[in-house]
Amino acid sequence: MTEKALRLGTRRSKLAMAQSGQVADAVSQVTGRPVELVEITTYGDVSREHLAQIGGTGVFVAALREALARGEVDFAVHSLKDLPTAQPDELVLAAIPEREDPRDVIIARDALKLTDLPRGARIGTGSPRRMAQLNAYARAHGMDIETVPIRGNVDTRIGYVTKGDLDAVVLAAAGLNRIGRSDEVTDFLSVDTVLPAPGQGALAIECTADDADLVAALAGLDDPFTRAAVTAERSLLAALEAGCSAPVGALADLLDDGRSVKEMRLRGVVGTTDGSTLVQLSTTGPVPETHEAATALGRELATEMLAQGAAGLMGERAL
Repeated sequence: MTEKALRLGTRRSKLAMAQSGQVADAVSQVTGRPVELVEITTYGDVSREHLAQIGGTGVFVAALREALARGEVDFAVHSLKDLPTAQPDELVLAAIPEREDPRDVIIARDALKLTDLPRGARIGTGSPRRMAQLNAYARAHGMDIETVPIRGNVDTRIGYVTKGDLDAVVLAAAGLNRIGRSDEVTDFLSVDTVLPAPGQGALAIECTADDADLVAALAGLDDPFTRAAVTAERSLLAALEAGCSAPVGALADLLDDGRSVKEMRLRGVVGTTDGSTLVQLSTTGPVPETHEAATALGRELATEMLAQGAAGLMGERAL
């Protein structure tokens, strides 16, 4: 007799379905059980408002978590950057698989790179974080750009460029890789130019804390280095008391000497959306061995950033 299928809760977007399908295959391999996708519509999917207006934090997550709590699905897959930093006691992040490319990318008309864009170029993004850093970069390099707020799925956003409404749009490399559209990228933005959102490129696999067998099985998909990195990034975000639509970028990466990983570097940035003011700092320490150590790394950097005026630069404060 075949075992009952595990029910995986996912958003309905093309990207969410693609990444959930990849996780479903991996979960089937580690559990030996079939996995079926259960499509769930979230408030963030149906609202046409800009994320900063509807709260940003958790708008893609709440409906999935409610389905978990009601027992309608066994586990859920989230883009980690959409998850609020506070974790409910009854749910557990059972696995954070190895991270995809965390960088932001540009898809521009005529295959242009960021530095090739003409004066007055209009760049679409729904992210205050991207706006702040792109505008700061433009100011520092004598470029004249206009950042234009947009919403919508990948097709809609790329459509603004192909239809000629915008010169370029900014998207996450990871999402395009997962739906097989990375060949449309015209420029990968260095993390020295634009730091990604905390957790960008990583997925979170969440289930109820009381399902010990499933928690243990899913743990086989966890990547400890990715978990340490995103824990530090999310700790920075939490300590800044910022929601996931605030203009905060963070990236923890591993520094190696060619033979072994020696240290973790955490970089953080917060800025005004017009790019006129940025607080950008980094810290380096031993690779965190525990959740507490990774959390402490993020908290320490946040404290330094707040001391340099970061609090005054965030339009949205978490309630």
